[in-house]
Amino acid sequence: MKPDKLRSNEINKTQVFIGFALVVAMGVFAAFQYTKDYRLALHLIIGLTIGYVMQRSRFGFAGAIRKLYLTGDSSLTKALMFLFSITLLATAAIHYGAFVKGADVYYRAVKSGAAVIPGSDYVEPANLATIIGGILFGIGMMLGGGCASGTLTDAGEGEGRGLIVLFFFSTGALWGAHDMPWWTQSIFFKIHKRLYLPDAFGYMGTIVLSLLGYLLIYVIAKKYEDKRRRENTLKLEKYADWEKELPQPKEYKFFSKETYHKFFVKRWSYYTGAVFIMIMFVTILVTTGTSWGVTAVFAHWAAWFYQALGIVDVSDWGWFSGRMDAIRGGFFNHPGSMRNMGIIIGALIAPLLAGHFSFKKDFRLKDVFFYAIGGLLMGYGARIALGCNVGALYSGLSNMSLSGWVFMPSLILGGILGVKLTKKLNIKI
Repeated sequence: MKPDKLRSNEINKTQVFIGFALVVAMGVFAAFQYTKDYRLALHLIIGLTIGYVMQRSRFGFAGAIRKLYLTGDSSLTKALMFLFSITLLATAAIHYGAFVKGADVYYRAVKSGAAVIPGSDYVEPANLATIIGGILFGIGMMLGGGCASGTLTDAGEGEGRGLIVLFFFSTGALWGAHDMPWWTQSIFFKIHKRLYLPDAFGYMGTIVLSLLGYLLIYVIAKKYEDKRRRENTLKLEKYADWEKELPQPKEYKFFSKETYHKFFVKRWSYYTGAVFIMIMFVTILVTTGTSWGVTAVFAHWAAWFYQALGIVDVSDWGWFSGRMDAIRGGFFNHPGSMRNMGIIIGALIAPLLAGHFSFKKDFRLKDVFFYAIGGLLMGYGARIALGCNVGALYSGLSNMSLSGWVFMPSLILGGILGVKLTKKLNIKI
């Protein structure tokens, strides 16, 4: 019986065994990686957790725009604002704790020799390229059906579309890396403002203003949902039967199908997903001193692939200056690569343990073309914007950079344009 035909109390036991075997295999692999460098094991485990959480809760950044615009359902958008809020509170405390001990924001600390505030290397300049890249990325994530982290999750959970988008996303990131010397010397980069918001508003002021901004977006999303409800055009998301809570037996038994369903099958809420993602974000921050990024690794993946084919040689590319040790080290010796790979495998483990994995390939050749375009736009846009929905938006906002607030409306605008294109072109997402 196919997984999508199973009732809520039925699971594919073979998939469950495969899922647990994969968990054990990842544990062994993490132990092996630890013997080489603890960071390889750490980032692999973080990635596995993020992938599992995002698939189990269906949490995604692209959906926060697409679902709201197409259906009027604001649940994911509101959960995203919740994620930004709780992460800000955690990171602000970490930043302030470092600041009172004499640490400074990264771009000043490298000149003065002071200790660096963790994550402040994600305080990037806000410029015209931030806006252009954000718009391109927003369009691309709608054509491709997911953001950077969402594409990794899609690829892992069996979306054939996600594998196509991931290939072209990485290619676009490499293309953008190639063009970065031109962009950095252009007016699009030269006219900029790099601002660590606490420099202007203090830590408490930044927290208050940021939370008010998130609250405003929350209210706008809720009012739009109410408007769609009044117009009778609201379509609230419905869980599949197998994702819902099972009826509880009269007598509780820990070793039971109901317990297994609760732990490994039942869908998590967006808010549960947000809490776990925040924990992983903070884990990255406190264990590495830097923040969560996704797409720079995509450029590495494409470089490894195309160099192996003899198509390119990135050794003299300006963007790869200082990164050649990572390129020479290879796929399995790069912490960020392990984290992204972990997201893919974590997203695979989740439906396997639930016994409901299926590979989805019901798209047309026409759709493949637009998935490729979407991936290229995301990859290129992320490079010139110096980040994606994770690096430029989530990490930018959470590390209190002005650039995050410039990238956000650009991403939203691009996302709306992208949704309109997917509807007009009838692209299957």
